[in-house]
Amino acid sequence: MLEELDIRNLGPIREATIAPAAGMTAITGETGAGKSMLLSAIRLVSGGAAESSRVSAGADEAWAQAIFALSDDAVASEHSGDTNDAGSGDADSGFTGAAAAVAKAHDAGVDPEDGELFLSRTVRASGRSRAVLGGKSVPRSVLGGIAGELVTIHGQTDQLKIAASSRQREFLDRVAGDEAELAAYRKAWDALAAMDERLERLRSQESSARQQADYLRESIDRINRIDPQPGEDEELKARRERIENAADIAQGVGSALGALDASQVDVDAADGASAVELINHAVTSLRAIRVGGTFAEQADRLESINADLGDVVFALSQELGDEGSVEDLDQINGRIHELGDLTRRWGPTLADVLAWRDKAAFDLEDLDASPEKVAELESERQTLYDAALAAADVLSAARVAAAADLGARVTEELGSLAMLGASLEVRVTPRDKADDPLGPYGRDDIAFLFTPFEGSPQLPMGKSASGGELSRLMLALELVAADTRGGADQTFIFDEVDAGVGGKAAVELGKRLARLARSAQVIVVTHLAQVASWADAQFVVTKEPPDADDDDLGVVTTIAEVNGETRVHEIARMLSGSESEASLDHAREILSDSRLTLPLAGAGVAGD
Repeated sequence: MLEELDIRNLGPIREATIAPAAGMTAITGETGAGKSMLLSAIRLVSGGAAESSRVSAGADEAWAQAIFALSDDAVASEHSGDTNDAGSGDADSGFTGAAAAVAKAHDAGVDPEDGELFLSRTVRASGRSRAVLGGKSVPRSVLGGIAGELVTIHGQTDQLKIAASSRQREFLDRVAGDEAELAAYRKAWDALAAMDERLERLRSQESSARQQADYLRESIDRINRIDPQPGEDEELKARRERIENAADIAQGVGSALGALDASQVDVDAADGASAVELINHAVTSLRAIRVGGTFAEQADRLESINADLGDVVFALSQELGDEGSVEDLDQINGRIHELGDLTRRWGPTLADVLAWRDKAAFDLEDLDASPEKVAELESERQTLYDAALAAADVLSAARVAAAADLGARVTEELGSLAMLGASLEVRVTPRDKADDPLGPYGRDDIAFLFTPFEGSPQLPMGKSASGGELSRLMLALELVAADTRGGADQTFIFDEVDAGVGGKAAVELGKRLARLARSAQVIVVTHLAQVASWADAQFVVTKEPPDADDDDLGVVTTIAEVNGETRVHEIARMLSGSESEASLDHAREILSDSRLTLPLAGAGVAGD
């Protein structure tokens, strides 16, 4: 939720800080006081266009900062490992709302600090702007992507977003709760799209690609014929070295064995006793001493040494007569030459040669544009297409069921929002593309068709209503979505939602805004006391004349929260433009009556 909004030198607002309530916050004030500057600040930190004309007179720059408090679950998603390594935070990441914002911030190199994200924007009078996320400069599009997951503005200029068919599809999917069906379809669609890309590459190959395929094929055949093994060349070189030094090895090993243990070689007894015999003699001599202590200990040590000498003698004896022949040397040299040719071409090691061969085999599959290969892939493509079509049908069924329910429930809500006779139809139709009806999000065209009054033709949403009517329609949509899917983990800002509304309809409007605020944060800019009275917090925007010493600064706007009797006086002003005893009593009555008998956020909606 939006925890704090700070503004400096934006239009008539020299300095202001707003800490909205977790539930519903009302922004009130006289017409022209500067309430629109609050929306300008939100749009600014959301990556909107920077207009130097909005910088306060006499100031060098305007600055706005929004601090968003994130739920523990959203922050935990940063470390869950599910942020989609191939582009976490995007539409395919599986996250929505605050979790998606955390993923996008992480992609930008910024993680929440103490469960908060800081989004700020500076606009210089010269026209240049700077976007900052968590103290780090980022492109303003990054702010837009993150703020888009945290804030939804329903104002006259913002309603056009819902006119986009993609936004309508996203909204319907959210209400339908078809995440599993959509994920299954996207998996099938991605496999189909990958196959289409592969087939397109094959069909568009030129002669150079075919030459490359021939080269890969011949190279793979050559490597397979030689059949190298990892490390084989080093083993062969070591073997060759032994053969080339066979005479020296035989002489050295024989001499060493004769000195250690004469029984292992054919040596003349005149050469003297061997080391093993001499040590055995020493042990026998020491054991013959009948005095214990050091003599026995030294005999034990000599026996241990003799055991080690036995291991050495055995190891050396295995080396005798294992050097190979001249014929072996010729074969080894020939094999080393073959392996060396492979490593010169695709090395530097045999492991590299084998890795190149394996990769070349995969590349060859994509370069093989023979009719047989294309036919094989086209058959695979048909199987993938059938699977995607089946998944699209399941997704469509979920959307059709949700569309009927959404249209009926929104129409019912509109009747309580001073829009009797208005209705909404959510139409789900198969895409009009007979040759290939599938797209990245299924086979459906989604259309929100709005009838503003009885007898009016159905028109596409966004082209059939005033700003106030469209705001109330969006309120009805968000209410149904909240009742169906629970908390939206977002901040909703409504502007002009009360245009053309009064009396009992205004009370119902305020009640429904408060109902939405039980599952999401709601900020409403309103001029109706019957709406503002339902808010958990109320801020008043007031125009102040310039100080005598600051005539050049012009009118200054201040923003202050009102509580207790101060709020009673503001509600009274909104009711009658005066603060008489009668209007004050009426204001107290309205504030007293504006209480929802609903459970707190997250506990569900019990009713009105």
